[in-house]
Amino acid sequence: MSKKWLKAAGIRAIKTFCQTLLAMIPTAVAINEVNWLVVLSTSLTASILSLATSVVGLPEVNEEVGE
Repeated sequence: MSKKWLKAAGIRAIKTFCQTLLAMIPTAVAINEVNWLVVLSTSLTASILSLATSVVGLPEVNEEVGE
């Protein structure tokens, strides 16, 4: 894994974390209570899954095999 890949995968995981966090807050508010542990753990899980998906490949990183 190159520095370029790590940076791109990290940015993607952070974006996924923030998107999941922001998507869950209105849902939690709708049931009258924001359970921050659930919101944060779900967001963290989503960002880990984003990193796992990035292992297959990132379109923004055009690496040739062997680099």
